[in-house]
Amino acid sequence: MNKGRDFEEIKKELAKELKPSRYRHTLGVVESAGILAEKYGADTLKAQYAALLHDCAKSISDEEKIRLCRKYKLPVSDAELKNPSLLHAKCGAIYARHKYHIKDADILHAIYVHTTGCPDMSLLDKIIYTADYIEPGRDKAPNLDRIRRLALEDLNRAVYEIARDTLQYLKDTNTELDETTVAVYNYYKKLISKGEEK
Repeated sequence: MNKGRDFEEIKKELAKELKPSRYRHTLGVVESAGILAEKYGADTLKAQYAALLHDCAKSISDEEKIRLCRKYKLPVSDAELKNPSLLHAKCGAIYARHKYHIKDADILHAIYVHTTGCPDMSLLDKIIYTADYIEPGRDKAPNLDRIRRLALEDLNRAVYEIARDTLQYLKDTNTELDETTVAVYNYYKKLISKGEEK
């Protein structure tokens, strides 16, 4: 892979740019992504680069997130306009490419979709989406122990349960539902029910 800047060099830079709690979360996602990549036979280095950079744009302002997406002609949904923090994934892909010189399309896509997911995710996409949710520092989401176990047994089912719990949380908090998260939930629900019919 054309990996761009050195991993340790990026780590040092992110340690300065991210809040300490966000940086700890990032290292937790790197750890979890590495474990999942080994378990499912994915490229561990790609998984760790995507994990390291998944929140690299988290600390920029909401206005800057919207401006960046418009500059690079990325779609912005109504839900994202109302809650621009969702755009940190798309902006993270922009930063990964233009600031950290990552050219690998798989890594960039995994960063781009790590918040909402997307239907029919690649293995790397699913690893980053799941690692972000289950990393060791997380303690507030419901069903975490179950999803952590599932992540090492059936990655598609883990993705489905993360999407389901995310939608439930959005409903409970009266937050606008992002249509991509709904599409992910429906896609993996259907995929899992097909598997159970066999």
